[in-house]
Amino acid sequence: MNLVVLQNWLDNASFAILFLTMLVYWGGAAFPNLPYLAALGTAGMAIANLCIATLLGARWIEAGYFPLSNLYESLFFLTWGITAVHLIAENSSRSRLVGVATAPVAMAITAFATMTLPSQMQASEPLVPALKSNWLMMHVSVMMLSYSALMVGSLLAIAFLVVTRGQNIQLQGSSVGTGGYRSNGYRLNKASELISQSPAPAVENNGFARFESSSNGNGNGNTAVLNLITTPESQSVASAEPLSPQRLSLAETLDNISYRIIGLGFPLLTIGIIAGGVWANEAWGSYWSWDPKETWALITWLVFAAYLHARITRGWQGRRPAILASTGLLVVWVCYLGVNLLGKGLHSYGWFF
Repeated sequence: MNLVVLQNWLDNASFAILFLTMLVYWGGAAFPNLPYLAALGTAGMAIANLCIATLLGARWIEAGYFPLSNLYESLFFLTWGITAVHLIAENSSRSRLVGVATAPVAMAITAFATMTLPSQMQASEPLVPALKSNWLMMHVSVMMLSYSALMVGSLLAIAFLVVTRGQNIQLQGSSVGTGGYRSNGYRLNKASELISQSPAPAVENNGFARFESSSNGNGNGNTAVLNLITTPESQSVASAEPLSPQRLSLAETLDNISYRIIGLGFPLLTIGIIAGGVWANEAWGSYWSWDPKETWALITWLVFAAYLHARITRGWQGRRPAILASTGLLVVWVCYLGVNLLGKGLHSYGWFF
């Protein structure tokens, strides 16, 4: 089969599959009582990931080099990374809300690459001398994977803010740092006992008190009950309505997975920047030249370094780190696409200006 025809078919198929997958995830969020939609969405993401991997493989065979030399190829590699990280995050969280956030972004990137880029930018061309190096695969692929992970982590942070309605809540997950540990509020009690934990401040428990009974009628003490506190303190913490137990559980999951995905993307970004410096010295005779791309890569690194520092050292959790991670999404996009399309610097694709 003609590899060019195969690539054209696969990029359009990827867009169509991701578009349908986005609708499936949105439908699953609107109608949560349809359980088969979650499996259908996961299958759609996996098929799209396979299609894009096949496209990149065909491109590699056709061009004879790793397909990361132009904007079209890097956009599809980014989408492949987003779908791969999505599958990891969804498998870890068991939440279809991950797809609600990531599917439209993956679909939009594919649409931009397939329908917006000029045909001459989609065609593979011989590499310029500076790119004829093994560092092309080692540096660029790691950077793209870091962008994928950081984008997914930031999207989940935005989803966290949506689920919590921007409220400042206290979480009891394992994603907090050393300074933010919270007890889960459960104790082992004797048979037939029902003990309520002494109520903490309302902001600590998000307006809810946790009770544990050691007897459920069958002699097995593993029933947990979540009741609403109606004390004056809880009513005066915030004017917003307290979050439901389901929202709190989902918020803790999103916060935990977002933190872990960003924790995966940050070392990849660090390795990619170091590899880029070594390659720059080999190609241009300087490890760092304050090229716009290099400057924004440093800004991206600092933003997510501040996020991880705040969580690990300062014990931040909940709304504040989620806002910081949401800001990081914009910074990643400027670093990846913004400075490239302006036509400035050594990393430019030179399309707009």
